Amino acid sequence: MEQQKLNPTLVYVLAIIGFLCCCFAGLGFILAGIAFFIAQSKLKEAKLNPENFEPNSVKAMNTAKTVALVSLIINVLYFCYAIFQIYSMGGWDAYMENVQQIMEQYQQAQ
Repeated sequence: MEQQKLNPTLVYVLAIIGFLCCCFAGLGFILAGIAFFIAQSKLKEAKLNPENFEPNSVKAMNTAKTVALVSLIINVLYFCYAIFQIYSMGGWDAYMENVQQIMEQYQQAQ
């Protein structure tokens, strides 16, 4: 029987896009979480039937899982930081007022 290959490309793409989306208040944890979940499920499947999968592709999927986990951790930390920043300013309304003031100052400076 021919051995199957695990394709970690989707996991890498989701994890990297998720990492890039951490600039949006850490919302990239959604994509990074999906990538981690996909890698975890594929590795479970490979662990149940190791003779059906190529060892090199399992190693590649483990690496992709690690990348997804790092991206997930960074995004969750940044998301918590963004929530803390909003809370420390006095809530969402105070945060939006601060943003509005900064935008007005920027427009007046031009």
